[in-house]
Amino acid sequence: MKKLINGVEDVVTDALIGIQAAHPELRVDHANRVVFRGDAPRAGKVGVISGGGSGHEPLHGGFVGFGMLDAACAGEIFTSPTPDQMMAATTGVDGGAGVLHIVKNYTGDVMNFDMAAEMAAAESGVKVETVVVDDDVAVQDSLYTAGRRGVGLTVLLEKIVGAAAESGRDLAAVAQMARDVNAAGRSMGIALTSCTVPAAGKPTFDLPDDQMEVGIGIHGEPGRRRVPLAPAREVAQMLAEPVLADLDFTGAPTIVMLNGMGATPLLELYLMYGEVARILETAGVSIARNLVGNYITSLDMAGCSLTVLRATDDMLKLWDAPVSTPGLRWGM
Repeated sequence: MKKLINGVEDVVTDALIGIQAAHPELRVDHANRVVFRGDAPRAGKVGVISGGGSGHEPLHGGFVGFGMLDAACAGEIFTSPTPDQMMAATTGVDGGAGVLHIVKNYTGDVMNFDMAAEMAAAESGVKVETVVVDDDVAVQDSLYTAGRRGVGLTVLLEKIVGAAAESGRDLAAVAQMARDVNAAGRSMGIALTSCTVPAAGKPTFDLPDDQMEVGIGIHGEPGRRRVPLAPAREVAQMLAEPVLADLDFTGAPTIVMLNGMGATPLLELYLMYGEVARILETAGVSIARNLVGNYITSLDMAGCSLTVLRATDDMLKLWDAPVSTPGLRWGM
């Protein structure tokens, strides 16, 4: 294993120190491993927080800032943060208007966020709404979940919902927008290599050079099936077809994200986006906005995922609203 680390036990701690050094506009609670907006809490604004295991950067700490998240909890690599961390994030961003928890559908995250919401209400009187993201069409249940996993749609949801909170909408409206986005988006991913968790020191699974995994999650779990490595245009079909089969994306504008899993160069991601865009347009899908790059990763896994969101005019307006975070920045 070759990695730029000091010790496997210090990876998350050292990364948070680096985030603080690189982005002094953010505030890092190192004791609780929470990244805050520098101006949190903001009186009268709905607080928006998320979190999960580390290893998916820039998700979630890279999306803390104006127009997106107010705080993000960092667990150990691929391990849920604790309820105490989530409690610290919740009370730390509450400006009196309540707090929305955005939770990817993984058993540990869902359980710990539920406990944190109960603790916040009982001990601090903070009103909390929770929305669980479950957009992955690859599997109904996985090693980590009951039901579909929460993957790429989390990025789009955090941007749109963060803008809704920034514009002054109340907690009920912000939570409803999150549920509407979750209902309207689907994702699918593939892997060309496994990732290597530092504490394990070796690839999570063996994958021969001439094969690929189709329908992967973001924790190195195996995909839906293993198939021979194929040209990009055929891989694009493997991504797009199950997404299009699960939800009708015609007749509305869409936001499309072609996401890298951590070790795929932009050259290949743009190549893949071109193939995916052609397939979607042939299927009658109108692409109004797009993202291409590494936004929700799986450490050093090679591969990519496709997320498509059937957007409303309101969602597009919120998508276009200014945002200033380490991972997304426009309109400022």
